[in-house]
Amino acid sequence: MRSLLEGSDVSSQAELRDVLATQGFEVTQATVSRDLDAIGAVRIKAKGTVTYRIGAGDVATERIALFQAVDEFVELVATSGNIVILKVPPGAAQFVASRIDAAGVEGVLGTIAGDDTIMVIADEVAGAEEVSKRVQGTERS
Repeated sequence: MRSLLEGSDVSSQAELRDVLATQGFEVTQATVSRDLDAIGAVRIKAKGTVTYRIGAGDVATERIALFQAVDEFVELVATSGNIVILKVPPGAAQFVASRIDAAGVEGVLGTIAGDDTIMVIADEVAGAEEVSKRVQGTERS
């Protein structure tokens, strides 16, 4: 699966399942979904099309995925001291927080996600305002 994603543009799990079937692998959508998660594949929009990319170790891909998640889900951003609070729709907090963690945003010590709220802890050097800009993609580190 990894080599398929690295060598071609696959835009959906159904498309990936079809490609695997042509190679003799009969898999369910649930299996494809679990395997994509296990190899760190992320779905990103690049050059006008949506495609899966392997995110592990690729900071640029992880940052693109972060900025897309922020654009799609973040409804409110507030800062205080070294804390950034992000409000998202119910159920989206852990997904967005995982994107922040994976992107390796400079100045982020860690994230805590509830159901609709994410707390991002900034280091003392960067501070919450700077980390907020970096997470939102308005100041890319």
